[in-house]
Amino acid sequence: MSGPQRRLIWLTVYAVAMAYLESAVVVYLRAIYYPEGFSFPFVLIEPGMAAIEVGREAATLIMLLSVTAAMSTDRWEWFLAFCLSFGIWDIFYYVWLWVFLGWPPSLLTTDILFLIPVPWVGPVLAPVIVSVALIIGSLLLLRLKYQGTRLSFPPWLWGLAIAGGGVVLLSFTLDFRVILAQMEPPPFRWGLFAGGVTCGAAALALGVSRLAGGSTNKA
Repeated sequence: MSGPQRRLIWLTVYAVAMAYLESAVVVYLRAIYYPEGFSFPFVLIEPGMAAIEVGREAATLIMLLSVTAAMSTDRWEWFLAFCLSFGIWDIFYYVWLWVFLGWPPSLLTTDILFLIPVPWVGPVLAPVIVSVALIIGSLLLLRLKYQGTRLSFPPWLWGLAIAGGGVVLLSFTLDFRVILAQMEPPPFRWGLFAGGVTCGAAALALGVSRLAGGSTNKA
């Protein structure tokens, strides 16, 4: 087994374990704030506890960033390893919640996805789609890199990818005021989400195609 393969295997183990820890904390929070089971309207917790919860989410991201940064000094390997670990962590977070609570009952169940900087809301299927795309994209690009391809993309391709990510983020956060007003969330904006995912997928496909077909991209 090569060094990169070993690192990725241990990174996967770390992400799955982190997902267990994250889901365990959510089990405790739901037992306190949703003793009858999680449902909307959103429960507004006291400011001190809310600050701790936001800090916990930020700490989770910092931990993922830190462990991937420790894997390599190469910025591309670090970035792609973070994307890979984030996708694995996010999917297994829901896997563990289902193991612990039998929740979500469906991939279309609406959840509070994140709280930074405002509440993100959407069906579980939506972040799972994003996570699967992150895993596939990072593995494809890491494979090319380990084969000796120099990873480089033109600004317009970066723009397309960032725009897609921004639209996906907007689909999760556009209705945050409704959630904070403790009202039922409106139907998820699948059209907006699909547009963002399409932009991101197109950027990935074009980028991989350019790298795989370029004879001058070998490091």
